[in-house]
Amino acid sequence: MYLREDDKIWIASGDGGANPIYLLPKMATRHGLVTGATGTGKTTTIKVMAEAFSEMGTSVFMADIKGDVSGMCKPGTPSPIIDERVRTMGLLDFTFTGYPVRFFDVYAKQGIPVRTTVSRMGPVLLARILGLNDTQAGVLQIVFRVADDNGLLMLDFKDLRSMVQYVGENAKDFTVQYGNVASASIGAIQRGLLTLESAGGDLFFGEPALDLQDWFGFDERGRGVINILDCVTLFQNPLLYSTFLLWMLSELYELMPEVGDLDKPKMVFFFDEAHLLFNDAPKALLQKIEQVIRLIRSKGIGIYFITQSPSDIPNTVLAQLGNKVQHALRAYTPNDQKAIKAAAASFRPNPAFNSETAISELATGEALISALDEKGAPQMIERGFILPPRCNFGVAEPELIEQITRATPLYTKYYQSYDRYSAYEALDEMAQRRELQRERDELEAQLQKEKLEKEKAAAKAAAKPAAKKTSSPVNKVVSSSMSQIGRDIGRELTRGIFGTIKR
Repeated sequence: MYLREDDKIWIASGDGGANPIYLLPKMATRHGLVTGATGTGKTTTIKVMAEAFSEMGTSVFMADIKGDVSGMCKPGTPSPIIDERVRTMGLLDFTFTGYPVRFFDVYAKQGIPVRTTVSRMGPVLLARILGLNDTQAGVLQIVFRVADDNGLLMLDFKDLRSMVQYVGENAKDFTVQYGNVASASIGAIQRGLLTLESAGGDLFFGEPALDLQDWFGFDERGRGVINILDCVTLFQNPLLYSTFLLWMLSELYELMPEVGDLDKPKMVFFFDEAHLLFNDAPKALLQKIEQVIRLIRSKGIGIYFITQSPSDIPNTVLAQLGNKVQHALRAYTPNDQKAIKAAAASFRPNPAFNSETAISELATGEALISALDEKGAPQMIERGFILPPRCNFGVAEPELIEQITRATPLYTKYYQSYDRYSAYEALDEMAQRRELQRERDELEAQLQKEKLEKEKAAAKAAAKPAAKKTSSPVNKVVSSSMSQIGRDIGRELTRGIFGTIKR
């Protein structure tokens, strides 16, 4: 239904179905933007787009914040609204169908577990998750550098915590080579780790780490797999959510080879609530985000940001988003009015209507759309209704999600975590060796002390002649008893010393 004979993706229709609006597959890697107020139809739009990409054999990633994207695994059901949309748009071959879906979940409750290692996450993104300032982030960089230089693998959360403690306890030894390691910064990192752990963020550090190659796949009909990450719980920590998705993007960027301009994308990545990615992000991080977005399209990856207003996206990033779908915005405040003007200004004008006025008038499911033409230039803005999705509108039942998850070969690969030898174990061994050496040194010092005391006592006894006296039978008994008591005291003292050393 979505792919026409000329390989155009049909996503909407205007003028009561007489004016179909298309997206060109070979321009899909020029990224895109889906904006609009809550309840105006953004989720429906990205479902329709995901269905179209899947049908052309492109793999898809979607973040499911509210749980309603999970219904893509089920066929839709008739309703008056869908029936009317099908009729007015002339969708003669419209049929409901489910799509090949894989479910993932950081917390391993609604899908395949998603993990990565601390080393793969890296200090830059981890510093953002922990909410560190520049100085504290610099100390975290030192922690990673010390680990790398000493061959200490940081795989899971306890590796990272042990490494931070180790660097903090030996700060003087590292300051000359790596720079100042302030105890206040170490404390801030440790507090951040405690906060992250209490929020359950430690669960996605470990092995087996997710291999993003597993996101690419097809069903028996050649449709691309739709990978859905359950973010209902993850989104309760917006900073963790946005940084984790950014890590996924950076992993894709590092993983994929250069392929140039393709006829269709290898994967399309939908980033919901995208404004969180840029909120309070330091300048250095924004520059890295901009670089990834600019260069990842040559690797066959298209990124589509979903947020309320184009003003949520920095201009340097917004300029790289060629395909735009604008749903309704409401002008309740002066700031809302500015957002509408900014949104209208980002489109190529259409003389048939006023874009600024239209944005505030759009009905639910209606949108202003501007896609790139064959030469990569923005087409004139058009107004139309988004096609109805063929999948289910609602939420998939937990039992169905579990059934699909367990039937996926990837479940066997990822469901069971394991803990191999890494920084925590190495540092623990080092600590045990230091403790053993300390005990040996203490024992040696004690034995040396006892030896000196015996030598002094012997010398003193030699210098003072012993007086001869006759012992009565009573004295002999007393002397024998005292000698025995002395020997027992000596043994007790020896046991006490060794007990203290061994502890």
